[in-house]
Amino acid sequence: MGKLRVDTKACFNDWVSLIIKMDKWNIQPPLIMRWLFPGTIWRMARNENSVYLTFDDGPVPEVTPKVVEILNQYKAKATFFCVGDNIRKHPDVYQTVLDNGMGVGNHTYSHLKAWSHPAGVYFEDIEKGRTWNPTLLFRPPHGQLYPWYVPRLKRTFKRIVMWDVLSLDYRADLSDRDVYNTVVNNVRPGSVIVFHDSLKAWPRLERALPDILEYLNLAGYKMKLIEGGKAAINS
Repeated sequence: MGKLRVDTKACFNDWVSLIIKMDKWNIQPPLIMRWLFPGTIWRMARNENSVYLTFDDGPVPEVTPKVVEILNQYKAKATFFCVGDNIRKHPDVYQTVLDNGMGVGNHTYSHLKAWSHPAGVYFEDIEKGRTWNPTLLFRPPHGQLYPWYVPRLKRTFKRIVMWDVLSLDYRADLSDRDVYNTVVNNVRPGSVIVFHDSLKAWPRLERALPDILEYLNLAGYKMKLIEGGKAAINS
């Protein structure tokens, strides 16, 4: 009788996919999800009234400068997890992010999903992204990661940043008010909040972001950078 072989990656993918299909758990991942990835950051210090705004998938000329302008209007800082190929195509927009005192993080070169590519291809893409964006922060595209990838990533990056609140701004079936409510109903001290400076998200983000920033200011939150997010080329 042959031995039963278990595909660890497939089982892991199926289990995590089931969890993130549950909207509330997708917006604010449960402790069990966070425990699966020791050494990663989902929420910062809880003993101070600060939050950490992050933007994924840029830079893109149609959206990123507008996001930076809105952030400046509210005296807010944010960390932009940039796709390397977008930096290659739009270096001036990337420089705009840096020149305005924002942080940057690595989001791979090609926006690769960890669960859809062999480890060698995935880590090559991360390294390629580093040539355009030499930062100490990393966030995996789509939040996809394997726990056994974390030690290898930690040899290169100071922080692997996940999230405490996912804004869902990329969902076309939601309104800007839905995005606003998603954030303000779940934010708490130390929250790392994910937005997207992308064409896909902008129809909702354009109106939701100013209202969210106004709420955070009125609630007394400081909007801080994540340490390690300054590109070496701009140091």
